[in-house]
Amino acid sequence: MSSSPLAQVKERFGDKAKLVAAVQALATEALWLDRLNSEKGLAKVSNAKLLKLHASLTKAKDDFGSRDKLVDAILTLEKRGSDAGLKSGLASQPLPRLLDRHARLSRVAKQAASAEKVAAAKAPAAAKAPRAKKAKPAS
Repeated sequence: MSSSPLAQVKERFGDKAKLVAAVQALATEALWLDRLNSEKGLAKVSNAKLLKLHASLTKAKDDFGSRDKLVDAILTLEKRGSDAGLKSGLASQPLPRLLDRHARLSRVAKQAASAEKVAAAKAPAAAKAPRAKKAKPAS
């Protein structure tokens, strides 16, 4: 059974202030678009959202290093590497949305690759099978 966000914060970070500090340490300009309300800050964000944000920032930093590399990886998966309009549109999207898009595109590419393997394995068998001749329609 999963524990509450407060229990997860206490277990992993000790208290909310340490979680906020960890998120702020990860939220560099290379990864983070600063859209926070400057009056409230991260301290007013819920524990659940902070935990998700920490997980997203950690995954992006470990897997890609920066938002730009993540955007480039998405463009590569979409086979639209030279599309400047799409690149600028992706650059303005929040990090969790970019990670979700990359995960979806990776999954689709993996499925397509396995489908190609199956088709390639079946192709030699289909080539050896005799083909039935089509009957010509009567004129």
